Amino acid sequence: MDVIDLRSDTLTQPTDEMRQAMASAEVGDDVYGEDPSINKLQERSAEMLGKEAGLLMASGTMSNLVAALTYCHRGDEIVMGDQAHMFWNEGGGAAALAGAQIRLVPNDDQGRMNPADVEAAIRPSGNVHVAPTSLVCLENTQNRCSGGVLTPEDTAKIGRVAHAAGASVHLDGARLFNAAVALEVPAKELVKDVDDVSFCLSKALSCPVGSVLCGTSEFIENANRWRKMVGGGMRQAGVLAAAGLVALDTMIDRLADDHANARRLATGLANINGLTVDPESIQTNIVIFEVDPALGPSAKLISALDSEDVKVSSPGPTSIRMVTHRHISNQDVEETLSRTSKAVQSLRRADAKHST
Repeated sequence: MDVIDLRSDTLTQPTDEMRQAMASAEVGDDVYGEDPSINKLQERSAEMLGKEAGLLMASGTMSNLVAALTYCHRGDEIVMGDQAHMFWNEGGGAAALAGAQIRLVPNDDQGRMNPADVEAAIRPSGNVHVAPTSLVCLENTQNRCSGGVLTPEDTAKIGRVAHAAGASVHLDGARLFNAAVALEVPAKELVKDVDDVSFCLSKALSCPVGSVLCGTSEFIENANRWRKMVGGGMRQAGVLAAAGLVALDTMIDRLADDHANARRLATGLANINGLTVDPESIQTNIVIFEVDPALGPSAKLISALDSEDVKVSSPGPTSIRMVTHRHISNQDVEETLSRTSKAVQSLRRADAKHST
Protein backbone atom coordinates (compact mmCIF):
# COMPACT_ATOMS: atom_id res chain seq x y z
CA MET A 1 0.00 0.00 0.00
CA ASP A 2 1.51 3.32 -1.09
CA VAL A 3 1.99 6.03 1.52
CA ILE A 4 -0.11 9.15 0.96
CA ASP A 5 1.66 12.04 2.64
CA LEU A 6 -0.56 15.04 3.36
CA ARG A 7 1.47 16.56 6.19
CA SER A 8 2.59 19.58 4.18
CA ASP A 9 3.38 20.90 0.72
CA THR A 10 6.97 21.26 1.96
CA LEU A 11 7.28 17.58 1.03
CA THR A 12 7.26 18.38 -2.68
CA GLN A 13 10.29 17.27 -4.67
CA PRO A 14 12.02 19.44 -7.28
CA THR A 15 10.97 18.75 -10.85
CA ASP A 16 13.30 17.30 -13.47
CA GLU A 17 13.48 20.74 -15.08
CA MET A 18 14.55 22.24 -11.75
CA ARG A 19 17.24 19.61 -11.28
CA GLN A 20 18.61 20.27 -14.76
CA ALA A 21 18.62 24.02 -14.15
CA MET A 22 20.39 23.53 -10.82
CA ALA A 23 23.07 21.38 -12.42
CA SER A 24 23.88 23.99 -15.03
CA ALA A 25 23.30 27.15 -12.98
CA GLU A 26 25.68 30.06 -13.37
CA VAL A 27 27.00 30.90 -9.91
CA GLY A 28 29.13 33.39 -8.01
CA ASP A 29 29.64 34.56 -4.43
CA ASP A 30 26.30 35.93 -3.26
CA VAL A 31 27.71 37.57 -0.12
CA TYR A 32 29.54 39.85 -2.55
CA GLY A 33 26.36 40.16 -4.62
CA GLU A 34 28.03 38.33 -7.50
CA ASP A 35 25.82 35.28 -8.05
CA PRO A 36 24.03 35.96 -11.37
CA SER A 37 21.33 33.32 -10.80
CA ILE A 38 20.45 34.71 -7.37
CA ASN A 39 20.44 38.26 -8.69
CA LYS A 40 18.08 37.23 -11.47
CA LEU A 41 15.73 35.47 -9.03
CA GLN A 42 15.70 38.47 -6.69
CA GLU A 43 15.01 40.90 -9.50
CA ARG A 44 12.32 38.68 -11.01
CA SER A 45 10.61 38.21 -7.64
CA ALA A 46 10.58 41.94 -6.89
CA GLU A 47 9.19 42.70 -10.33
CA MET A 48 6.39 40.14 -9.95
CA LEU A 49 5.39 41.67 -6.63
CA GLY A 50 5.75 45.32 -7.59
CA LYS A 51 8.59 45.95 -5.14
CA GLU A 52 11.97 47.58 -5.67
CA ALA A 53 14.26 44.76 -4.61
CA GLY A 54 14.41 41.19 -3.34
CA LEU A 55 16.65 39.07 -1.12
CA LEU A 56 16.97 35.28 -1.17
CA MET A 57 16.60 33.64 2.23
CA ALA A 58 17.08 30.07 3.40
CA SER A 59 13.48 29.78 4.62
CA GLY A 60 10.24 31.61 5.27
CA THR A 61 11.05 31.63 8.97
CA MET A 62 14.31 33.45 8.21
CA SER A 63 12.46 35.96 6.03
CA ASN A 64 9.97 36.72 8.78
CA LEU A 65 12.71 36.98 11.40
CA VAL A 66 14.87 39.28 9.27
CA ALA A 67 11.86 41.51 8.61
CA ALA A 68 11.27 41.80 12.36
CA LEU A 69 14.95 42.53 12.98
CA THR A 70 14.95 45.19 10.27
CA TYR A 71 11.92 47.07 11.55
CA CYS A 72 12.07 46.62 15.32
CA HIS A 73 14.25 47.97 18.10
CA ARG A 74 14.59 45.88 21.24
CA GLY A 75 11.54 46.43 23.41
CA ASP A 76 9.24 47.23 20.48
CA GLU A 77 5.97 45.41 19.93
CA ILE A 78 4.69 43.47 16.92
CA VAL A 79 0.95 43.11 16.36
CA MET A 80 -0.21 39.96 14.59
CA GLY A 81 -3.13 37.53 14.44
CA ASP A 82 -3.58 34.95 17.17
CA GLN A 83 -3.25 32.19 14.55
CA ALA A 84 -0.10 33.61 12.94
CA HIS A 85 2.62 31.19 11.88
CA MET A 86 5.15 33.69 13.26
CA PHE A 87 3.61 33.20 16.71
CA TRP A 88 2.93 29.46 16.66
CA ASN A 89 5.64 27.88 14.55
CA GLU A 90 8.82 29.96 14.39
CA GLY A 91 10.50 29.19 17.70
CA GLY A 92 9.86 32.57 19.31
CA GLY A 93 12.52 34.11 17.08
CA ALA A 94 11.07 37.62 17.10
CA ALA A 95 11.23 37.67 20.90
CA ALA A 96 14.54 35.84 21.33
CA LEU A 97 16.52 37.55 18.59
CA ALA A 98 14.72 40.79 17.72
CA GLY A 99 13.85 41.53 21.35
CA ALA A 100 10.27 42.36 20.35
CA GLN A 101 7.20 41.32 22.25
CA ILE A 102 4.15 39.99 20.44
CA ARG A 103 0.64 41.37 20.83
CA LEU A 104 -2.12 39.17 19.43
CA VAL A 105 -5.48 40.11 17.96
CA PRO A 106 -8.12 37.57 16.88
CA ASN A 107 -8.13 35.99 13.44
CA ASP A 108 -11.52 34.97 12.10
CA ASP A 109 -12.11 31.55 10.50
CA GLN A 110 -10.59 32.75 7.21
CA GLY A 111 -7.56 34.34 8.86
CA ARG A 112 -8.67 37.96 8.65
CA MET A 113 -8.11 40.51 11.41
CA ASN A 114 -10.67 43.19 12.18
CA PRO A 115 -9.08 46.59 11.42
CA ALA A 116 -10.69 48.00 14.56
CA ASP A 117 -8.98 45.32 16.67
CA VAL A 118 -5.64 46.12 15.05
CA GLU A 119 -6.13 49.84 15.60
CA ALA A 120 -6.95 49.26 19.26
CA ALA A 121 -3.88 47.04 19.71
CA ILE A 122 -1.35 49.47 18.23
CA ARG A 123 0.47 51.48 20.87
CA PRO A 124 2.25 54.70 19.93
CA SER A 125 5.75 55.69 20.93
CA GLY A 126 6.29 58.34 23.59
CA ASN A 127 4.77 56.51 26.56
CA VAL A 128 7.62 55.07 28.63
CA HIS A 129 5.25 52.56 30.24
CA VAL A 130 4.41 50.61 27.09
CA ALA A 131 6.16 48.94 24.19
CA PRO A 132 5.60 50.95 21.00
CA THR A 133 4.21 49.12 18.00
CA SER A 134 6.71 49.23 15.16
CA LEU A 135 5.31 46.41 13.02
CA VAL A 136 2.01 44.78 12.06
CA CYS A 137 2.23 41.32 10.49
CA LEU A 138 -0.25 39.73 8.11
CA GLU A 139 -0.31 36.22 6.64
CA ASN A 140 -1.67 35.21 3.22
CA THR A 141 -2.68 32.43 2.92
CA GLN A 142 -3.44 31.77 6.59
CA ASN A 143 -1.94 28.40 7.46
CA ARG A 144 -3.89 27.64 10.64
CA CYS A 145 -7.17 28.86 9.15
CA SER A 146 -7.42 26.22 6.40
CA GLY A 147 -5.43 28.31 3.95
CA GLY A 148 -7.86 31.22 4.01
CA VAL A 149 -6.99 34.11 1.71
CA LEU A 150 -6.81 37.86 2.23
CA THR A 151 -8.23 39.93 -0.61
CA PRO A 152 -6.48 43.13 -1.71
CA GLU A 153 -9.08 45.11 0.22
CA ASP A 154 -8.57 43.01 3.39
CA THR A 155 -4.89 43.89 3.26
CA ALA A 156 -5.50 47.54 2.38
CA LYS A 157 -7.72 48.02 5.44
CA ILE A 158 -4.99 46.81 7.79
CA GLY A 159 -2.35 48.76 5.90
CA ARG A 160 -4.26 52.01 6.30
CA VAL A 161 -4.68 51.50 10.04
CA ALA A 162 -1.04 50.54 10.61
CA HIS A 163 0.46 53.27 8.46
CA ALA A 164 -1.74 55.94 10.03
CA ALA A 165 -0.26 54.94 13.40
CA GLY A 166 3.31 54.99 12.08
CA ALA A 167 3.78 51.20 12.01
CA SER A 168 5.14 49.21 9.08
CA VAL A 169 3.37 46.18 7.61
CA HIS A 170 5.07 42.87 6.86
CA LEU A 171 3.23 40.16 4.93
CA ASP A 172 4.15 36.54 5.55
CA GLY A 173 3.22 35.35 2.08
CA ALA A 174 4.61 31.83 2.36
CA ARG A 175 1.77 30.65 0.11
CA LEU A 176 1.10 34.00 -1.55
CA PHE A 177 0.81 32.51 -5.03
CA ASN A 178 -1.86 30.11 -3.80
CA ALA A 179 -3.86 33.17 -2.76
CA ALA A 180 -3.27 34.87 -6.11
CA VAL A 181 -4.43 31.79 -8.02
CA ALA A 182 -7.48 31.33 -5.78
CA LEU A 183 -8.53 34.96 -6.18
CA GLU A 184 -7.49 35.12 -9.85
CA VAL A 185 -5.53 38.33 -9.33
CA PRO A 186 -1.85 39.15 -9.93
CA ALA A 187 0.26 38.58 -6.83
CA LYS A 188 1.36 42.23 -6.85
CA GLU A 189 -2.26 43.25 -6.22
CA LEU A 190 -2.17 41.35 -2.93
CA VAL A 191 0.93 43.16 -1.65
CA LYS A 192 0.59 46.73 -2.89
CA ASP A 193 -0.49 47.98 0.55
CA VAL A 194 2.28 46.32 2.59
CA ASP A 195 5.83 47.54 3.09
CA ASP A 196 7.44 44.19 2.46
CA VAL A 197 6.49 40.60 1.67
CA SER A 198 8.10 37.19 1.77
CA PHE A 199 7.08 34.11 -0.21
CA CYS A 200 8.30 30.53 -0.06
CA LEU A 201 9.78 28.61 -2.96
CA SER A 202 9.95 25.36 -1.00
CA LYS A 203 6.25 24.72 -0.41
CA ALA A 204 3.77 24.18 -3.26
CA LEU A 205 6.22 25.68 -5.76
CA SER A 206 8.32 22.50 -5.24
CA CYS A 207 11.80 23.97 -4.83
CA PRO A 208 14.18 22.23 -2.42
CA VAL A 209 15.05 25.39 -0.45
CA GLY A 210 14.28 29.05 -0.29
CA SER A 211 12.18 32.11 0.38
CA VAL A 212 12.42 35.58 -1.15
CA LEU A 213 11.92 38.77 0.86
CA CYS A 214 10.87 41.80 -1.21
CA GLY A 215 10.49 45.48 -0.35
CA THR A 216 12.07 48.87 -0.94
CA SER A 217 15.74 49.06 -1.88
CA GLU A 218 16.53 50.64 1.50
CA PHE A 219 14.66 47.93 3.38
CA ILE A 220 16.45 45.16 1.47
CA GLU A 221 19.84 46.81 2.05
CA ASN A 222 19.18 46.77 5.79
CA ALA A 223 17.70 43.28 5.66
CA ASN A 224 20.83 42.03 3.92
CA ARG A 225 22.92 43.06 6.92
CA TRP A 226 20.59 41.21 9.28
CA ARG A 227 20.60 38.16 7.01
CA LYS A 228 24.38 38.06 7.31
CA MET A 229 24.23 38.36 11.11
CA VAL A 230 21.83 35.42 11.50
CA GLY A 231 24.00 33.23 9.30
CA GLY A 232 22.04 33.51 6.08
CA GLY A 233 24.84 34.70 3.83
CA MET A 234 25.11 31.91 1.26
CA ARG A 235 27.88 31.68 -1.28
CA GLN A 236 27.35 29.85 -4.60
CA ALA A 237 23.65 29.39 -3.91
CA GLY A 238 22.71 30.05 -7.52
CA VAL A 239 22.12 26.30 -7.70
CA LEU A 240 19.11 26.93 -5.44
CA ALA A 241 18.01 30.12 -7.18
CA ALA A 242 17.95 28.26 -10.50
CA ALA A 243 15.16 26.04 -9.18
CA GLY A 244 13.29 29.14 -8.02
CA LEU A 245 13.40 30.67 -11.48
CA VAL A 246 11.94 27.50 -12.97
CA ALA A 247 9.25 27.50 -10.29
CA LEU A 248 8.15 31.04 -11.07
CA ASP A 249 7.83 30.07 -14.74
CA THR A 250 6.17 26.68 -14.41
CA MET A 251 4.62 25.99 -11.00
CA ILE A 252 2.19 28.83 -10.26
CA ASP A 253 -0.70 28.10 -12.61
CA ARG A 254 -0.86 24.43 -11.60
CA LEU A 255 -1.67 25.43 -7.99
CA ALA A 256 -5.32 25.47 -9.10
CA ASP A 257 -5.13 21.66 -9.32
CA ASP A 258 -4.10 21.46 -5.65
CA HIS A 259 -6.99 23.71 -4.70
CA ALA A 260 -9.49 21.56 -6.59
CA ASN A 261 -8.13 18.44 -4.88
CA ALA A 262 -8.42 20.13 -1.49
CA ARG A 263 -12.08 20.98 -2.10
CA ARG A 264 -12.73 17.43 -3.29
CA LEU A 265 -11.01 16.13 -0.18
CA ALA A 266 -13.02 18.40 2.11
CA THR A 267 -16.30 17.38 0.47
CA GLY A 268 -15.51 13.72 1.07
CA LEU A 269 -14.37 14.28 4.66
CA ALA A 270 -17.61 16.14 5.41
CA ASN A 271 -19.50 12.96 4.49
CA ILE A 272 -17.64 10.81 7.02
CA ASN A 273 -19.57 10.57 10.28
CA GLY A 274 -17.50 12.02 13.11
CA LEU A 275 -15.56 14.54 11.02
CA THR A 276 -16.60 18.17 10.56
CA VAL A 277 -15.46 20.54 7.82
CA ASP A 278 -17.20 23.08 5.61
CA PRO A 279 -16.10 22.37 2.03
CA GLU A 280 -17.23 25.84 0.96
CA SER A 281 -14.64 27.39 3.28
CA ILE A 282 -11.71 25.70 1.52
CA GLN A 283 -10.09 28.24 -0.79
CA THR A 284 -6.59 26.88 -1.38
CA ASN A 285 -4.68 23.68 -0.58
CA ILE A 286 -5.09 23.29 3.19
CA VAL A 287 -7.96 21.34 4.77
CA ILE A 288 -8.38 21.45 8.55
CA PHE A 289 -11.21 19.40 10.01
CA GLU A 290 -12.52 18.74 13.49
CA VAL A 291 -12.71 15.28 15.04
CA ASP A 292 -15.78 14.31 17.08
CA PRO A 293 -14.81 13.96 20.78
CA ALA A 294 -16.54 10.58 20.71
CA LEU A 295 -13.62 9.35 18.60
CA GLY A 296 -11.12 10.63 21.13
CA PRO A 297 -8.40 13.26 20.65
CA SER A 298 -7.11 13.86 17.16
CA ALA A 299 -3.93 11.96 18.05
CA LYS A 300 -5.91 8.70 18.07
CA LEU A 301 -7.21 9.26 14.55
CA ILE A 302 -3.75 10.34 13.39
CA SER A 303 -2.38 7.03 14.69
CA ALA A 304 -5.17 5.12 12.95
CA LEU A 305 -4.48 6.99 9.71
CA ASP A 306 -0.79 6.20 10.04
CA SER A 307 -1.72 2.53 10.21
CA GLU A 308 -3.51 3.07 6.89
CA ASP A 309 -0.37 4.73 5.45
CA VAL A 310 -1.91 8.20 5.43
CA LYS A 311 0.32 10.82 7.01
CA VAL A 312 -1.24 14.02 8.36
CA SER A 313 -0.51 16.74 10.93
CA SER A 314 -2.47 18.26 13.77
CA PRO A 315 -2.82 21.98 14.56
CA GLY A 316 -4.69 21.20 17.79
CA PRO A 317 -5.96 18.45 20.10
CA THR A 318 -9.27 18.07 18.24
CA SER A 319 -8.26 18.95 14.69
CA ILE A 320 -6.33 17.44 11.79
CA ARG A 321 -4.68 19.14 8.82
CA MET A 322 -4.31 17.71 5.33
CA VAL A 323 -2.38 19.61 2.65
CA THR A 324 -2.62 18.87 -1.06
CA HIS A 325 0.32 19.39 -3.40
CA ARG A 326 1.64 18.31 -6.77
CA HIS A 327 2.38 14.76 -5.61
CA ILE A 328 -1.26 14.23 -4.57
CA SER A 329 -3.43 13.07 -7.47
CA ASN A 330 -7.19 12.77 -7.85
CA GLN A 331 -6.78 9.05 -7.19
CA ASP A 332 -4.83 9.81 -4.01
CA VAL A 333 -7.70 11.96 -2.79
CA GLU A 334 -10.21 9.15 -3.31
CA GLU A 335 -7.89 6.65 -1.66
CA THR A 336 -7.36 9.02 1.28
CA LEU A 337 -11.10 9.28 1.80
CA SER A 338 -11.45 5.49 1.72
CA ARG A 339 -8.62 4.98 4.19
CA THR A 340 -9.89 7.77 6.46
CA SER A 341 -13.33 6.17 6.56
CA LYS A 342 -11.71 2.86 7.53
CA ALA A 343 -9.65 4.56 10.23
CA VAL A 344 -12.73 6.21 11.74
CA GLN A 345 -14.59 2.89 11.68
CA SER A 346 -11.67 1.17 13.42
CA LEU A 347 -11.82 3.74 16.23
CA ARG A 348 -15.56 3.20 16.62
CA ARG A 349 -15.10 -0.58 16.77
CA ALA A 350 -12.34 -0.22 19.34
CA ASP A 351 -14.52 2.08 21.45
CA ALA A 352 -17.47 -0.30 21.24
CA LYS A 353 -15.29 -3.24 22.25
CA HIS A 354 -13.88 -1.26 25.18
CA SER A 355 -17.39 -0.26 26.29
CA THR A 356 -18.53 -3.87 26.46
